[in-house]
Amino acid sequence: MKGDLLAARGKPVPDIIAHCLQVLFCGINPGLYSGAVGHHFARPGNRFWKALFGAGFTDRLLTPYDEELLPGFGCGITNIVNFATAQAQELSLQQLRKGAMALEKKVRRYSPRVLATLGIDAYRKAFDRPSASVGRQKETIDGTRLWVLPNPSGINASYQMEDLVRLFSQLRGEL
Repeated sequence: MKGDLLAARGKPVPDIIAHCLQVLFCGINPGLYSGAVGHHFARPGNRFWKALFGAGFTDRLLTPYDEELLPGFGCGITNIVNFATAQAQELSLQQLRKGAMALEKKVRRYSPRVLATLGIDAYRKAFDRPSASVGRQKETIDGTRLWVLPNPSGINASYQMEDLVRLFSQLRGEL
């Protein structure tokens, strides 16, 4: 499996997207595990799927292999930068800013009600919003509301599962 992970460096993971979704969740970029298997938030220990279910976005706990069902729940997934790295910190400021510009075009094309970026530091850098905090943002993209949620990676010890569910639930309550 280690060879598969190393071979996944630079691989994209296809967007799960449709027009007029309630929420387009936006990761920073795929990790090597996600790149290797070709599914979002796929690494065991990532808490995205549990937080999504815990907040009531889905009627059952989905796995990364169920991601194609998300548009039926009004949700989708994309990334700021769509190529796999071992850690998001490997991304340069230029790559994050270029990704944000492409993301803005995608949001204008698909018109989700909310774009929810998962990762405060990446959001701050990509969108040049150094004082942004978790929650709803003041800015919009052509009427699409912007939210920032914590990165659901299992290595993000700053937020426990209960915190993630509470914050995801706040977003869901505003839909």
